[in-house]
Amino acid sequence: MRNKGYLLNRIRCFAIASMIFMLALLLAIFIQESAYVNVKIFSAALTFIFLLLMYYGYREIYRPLMLNNRIKSMFAKGDSYEDIYNLEYPLSPEEQAMFQRFFVLLDKNKLISTSKKQSEYLALQNQINPHFLYNTLEGIRAEAVIAGVDTIAEMTEALATYFRYTISQVNNLVSLEEELANVENYYYIQQFRFGDKLKFNVSYDCDDEYEVLRCQIPKLTLQPIVENAIYHGLEQKIGTGKLTIKITMTDCHLIIMISDDGIGMGKDQVKEMNETLRSLRLEDDSEGSSRNGIAVRNVNNRIKLLFGEEYGIYIYSQPNAGTDAEITLPVVKD
Repeated sequence: MRNKGYLLNRIRCFAIASMIFMLALLLAIFIQESAYVNVKIFSAALTFIFLLLMYYGYREIYRPLMLNNRIKSMFAKGDSYEDIYNLEYPLSPEEQAMFQRFFVLLDKNKLISTSKKQSEYLALQNQINPHFLYNTLEGIRAEAVIAGVDTIAEMTEALATYFRYTISQVNNLVSLEEELANVENYYYIQQFRFGDKLKFNVSYDCDDEYEVLRCQIPKLTLQPIVENAIYHGLEQKIGTGKLTIKITMTDCHLIIMISDDGIGMGKDQVKEMNETLRSLRLEDDSEGSSRNGIAVRNVNNRIKLLFGEEYGIYIYSQPNAGTDAEITLPVVKD
């Protein structure tokens, strides 16, 4: 955000101008009887200067101070993150340098790493030695194949693939194709539980599907939202449930809509969720929240940490009409 001048300099100018005005006012009192001065013209000039002074104070000092206070108040409530480090009207060079120092001290990479680990723990439920896990699952699959129980072998293989993707050490960003493959594998695992009750579909609203699949997004962005839709929207629904992912790409934005036709949510609950997701919140409020609610906020926080507060998740829902989770990301290629 562009620096429009330090408020401390404006306050000094206002104070000097006010002192000059007071001296002129005192002078007017002493010379009001002088025949050499037109008192009416002098009084009119003083009145004009006074009004000009008040206008300058309101426009150049009071309004910027109120804007700063609003940004600081939003930051204190957790509704703003980046703006506090780039105030449009900093009070002084020292205050601006202080906020910039805070920004440097705030290690965003560390926050991203911590948030990513939390997401992995939510998916795993606990820490497991990955090599032990893979070897154990492969042993179960081999025994199932020998015994001719193909269903168990297929489920074990899918589970191993899911865990391998979830806890493998990779960069923060992966291709959309990889994320969708992980979601499809997760859906395959869920089918062993829900059977034909759960339907899943992916659609593309774009000209070049290949280009979209190459786009980079934060790892473990889609699966926690899909899991949330299944357990909070479709599991409690009577009859068949449908889960869809619609992907749209513009010149600047990648929009992923994850929708379910489940039980939905009330207006107040949707409003509360969107207020929570509206901006980056790093405080740990997990004690009073559900596991899946934490997962959605975790994904939202990682998106905002990586790309900025204009990106993230927005929820649309109505009771008995399903829920849409709209994920907005920038278009990032390889």
